Amino acid sequence: MLNIIFFYLSMYRANAQEKISLNKGKIDSMNAINKIQNYNKQVGLKFQLYNSLFTNLPFHRVEKTGILLSTFLLHCEDGFKKNQSPVEIIDSFFKHNTSYDDPQEQIDLLFRFIQYTERQIVLFDAVEEAAFSEIYDLKGVGTLKHLESEVVQSKKQAELAEKLKDFSVRLVLTAHPTQFYPSEVLGIINDLSRAVAQDNTSEVNSLLQQLGKTPFFKKEKPTPYDEAVNLIWFLRHRFYRAAGKIMSEFKSQFPEAVNETNSLIRMGFWPGGDRDGNPFVKVNTTKKVAAELRAGLLKSYYQDVHLLRRRLTFKGVDNVLAQLEEKIHLNLSSPEKHHDLSKDEMISTLKDIRKTLWDKHNGLFSEMVDDLLRKVELFGLYFASLDIRQDSSVHTDLMAEIAKKTSALPDNYAQLSDEEKIEAILNINEVVDPSIFEDELFRDTLETIASVKLIQQQNGEEGCHRYIISHSTSALDVMNVFGLFKLAGWDANDLKVDIVPLFESVEDLKNASQVMNTLYKNEVYRKHLTKRKDIQTIMVGFSDGTKDGGYLMANFGIYKAKEELTKTSKDNDIQVVFFDGRGGPPARGGGRTHQFYASLGSNIASKEIQLTIQGQTISSNFGTEESARFNLEQLMHAGISNDLFYSGQVTQTKEEDDLLLQLSQKSYQAYEDLKNHPAFIEYLNEVSPLKYYGQANIGSRPSKRKPGKLNLDDLRAVPYVGSWSQLKQNLPGYYGVGYALQQMEAEGKWDEICKLYKSSLFFKTLLDNCEMAMCKCFFPLTAYLAKHPVYGDLWTLIHEEFERTKSYMLKLAGASELMDDKPINRVSIQMRQRIELPILTIQQYALNRIREIKEAEGEDANIDVYEKMVVRCSFGIINAGRNSA
Repeated sequence: MLNIIFFYLSMYRANAQEKISLNKGKIDSMNAINKIQNYNKQVGLKFQLYNSLFTNLPFHRVEKTGILLSTFLLHCEDGFKKNQSPVEIIDSFFKHNTSYDDPQEQIDLLFRFIQYTERQIVLFDAVEEAAFSEIYDLKGVGTLKHLESEVVQSKKQAELAEKLKDFSVRLVLTAHPTQFYPSEVLGIINDLSRAVAQDNTSEVNSLLQQLGKTPFFKKEKPTPYDEAVNLIWFLRHRFYRAAGKIMSEFKSQFPEAVNETNSLIRMGFWPGGDRDGNPFVKVNTTKKVAAELRAGLLKSYYQDVHLLRRRLTFKGVDNVLAQLEEKIHLNLSSPEKHHDLSKDEMISTLKDIRKTLWDKHNGLFSEMVDDLLRKVELFGLYFASLDIRQDSSVHTDLMAEIAKKTSALPDNYAQLSDEEKIEAILNINEVVDPSIFEDELFRDTLETIASVKLIQQQNGEEGCHRYIISHSTSALDVMNVFGLFKLAGWDANDLKVDIVPLFESVEDLKNASQVMNTLYKNEVYRKHLTKRKDIQTIMVGFSDGTKDGGYLMANFGIYKAKEELTKTSKDNDIQVVFFDGRGGPPARGGGRTHQFYASLGSNIASKEIQLTIQGQTISSNFGTEESARFNLEQLMHAGISNDLFYSGQVTQTKEEDDLLLQLSQKSYQAYEDLKNHPAFIEYLNEVSPLKYYGQANIGSRPSKRKPGKLNLDDLRAVPYVGSWSQLKQNLPGYYGVGYALQQMEAEGKWDEICKLYKSSLFFKTLLDNCEMAMCKCFFPLTAYLAKHPVYGDLWTLIHEEFERTKSYMLKLAGASELMDDKPINRVSIQMRQRIELPILTIQQYALNRIREIKEAEGEDANIDVYEKMVVRCSFGIINAGRNSA
């Protein structure tokens, strides 16, 4: 045990003594050193000390496992420095550091290493979460407290009130499969963080022992309903509390500015509504999830009202509260009856109670009433808006089938032009019975559209009011959905639903403005928008855009599409709202999202900030009440301050746009050349754990949209980006950037690039997020592939581009290492990478063994064992990365 403690203390000292090289223009060096020292104290040292408790975990031969793992980590580091392969490293480890000659004993030890490392990562997560308020300034730059001082100093109170009339931040929780922790482990992390924060060593020890006995993998895939229930836990225990406190304090700071009729924070929800490529989401799932959202919120309200009753024991309010509590209870116990409870009634009751408190009881405990009032204003009776999403191809096929089976559409519908089809859709005047379709998908599509009306009756209109169309390519894709609502029994003149096209590919983004202009010019659709307050929501997808066009092209393509869509919408007197489909890592639009929104100027509509929050990002950025509040405030500050203080600033000049366009085109060409490499698909499928995503049982959706041979079009962005992440190559987050910069330098435009880096916050934000992706790379892990007869050329291309991009990044920033101006993030990444190095090595070892067995075309019972090893390693690797997929 002492050996482990001394080993990890030495690791801590090494981190603490790390030389900090900082760019003077970006951050004060002394301040950075203080931050690093504080981080090492609050996170690094505590992790090493608590990690020593792992020797007491109830694992088979755990003490020996812990000691051997420490030796194995050092052996891996030394081996990679010597350019050894994972197979060579593990074989030499067993030969020189153990007495294990039996292959089964060796495999058992590797599995114990995986099991041990998984729990080390959980501990590190818990320690880092516990230290959140000590690491980050919860009242500093980017928070609402900071916004308050900015507004007061600049006397912008009137402008703030105007901005808040219709501004909001909408976070849409999705169930994309990037969360490997089962709910039981998330609960342990929550308790562990609290125990660490309280320095309760005894409690930490007990929880670590519980963790040792708790499985980290699911025997069966979760259902969409399971995913919904797991995320409703975050709504109840994180967002409900954090958003309520934010609004209570914001209202007290700016009582005249906060508009009670406009929810500044809105929650959205996809599990149970998102059926794009997920055959397991049915209409009954959608109804059940909507009911669960309402019930989850009522449980939270019930707890708050019950707490109020314990305090408000005064005449004139106690009986009113008792009646409200009883009504909420009845709604929970008999949800099918709903007992006429409404948002307006709850708000009116709470306001009456507050008035009585001030009139008769000196305002005692009125702040508690205000806190609940803010929550009811935010969440109504729906908690989060359940979005419905389906692929455009499903609607296209369904409309063709309707034309065959009914008289609702012309018999020759399939042969009509897009314009003629739209005209036919506008003339629909009958309702179609879903039961006439043999195809279950067609029945479910129509039944789901009909169910939206029922959900609105139960949860309120906000409970389900958006239908999102994946892979939108034309105006017809939108009008198909408009027609389906008519066919499902909706009144076209009173359609209380926003139809939201989702543009994803590079080509679709280029055409998006033209598509929307066609819709705006359509008299019937324009009339629909008028009834929707002249607001059009448009979704843009970073994930598939990056997979399709590479990092720079996708980001710049979305930026330009937003510019053009803003102009087109404004020309048609429409207020456009952009909904960003983002994943966790920079390769899927993630990274520092608040910095991204702060970088947008007045040439892009910013009425609202809407984005998806998914997988690990939910637990890593919103896993505690403090972190949830901090990150919510950062987004709110970005959206509000951009208008208040930089409204006259255009982020990009024409010259800057031209430079970015040139960079994007060059980067795109490099990325396209790589994708067209003959070994590209095989490399990804055989060298990475891509094919094993489906075996991880972490999400209800298949990893491909369609069965059959693997191709990039059908492959989902999550396993695509996640596989590159587990390879520690993170290709989608930077590939082509270095090549583009090199080409611009060769053309004599380097000075212009340097000027762009200094003047454009948008460009700098792109490169900052690119640095984060590169910081998480570790090419020695796969360097053995450089000599591979099939994959060697491809690996070399990727590695050369990484080194090229890194060189130009450092040159632009005037820095000595990546993320030089983000020392806390850098150290966190480094610590996590060191913890996960053993399982990275084991995973590549297992993948190599699998390839050897298949190439030999012999029978080997161990292939199943190695495949299980790959999957088990994935859990820890993804969790350690925090935003890896």
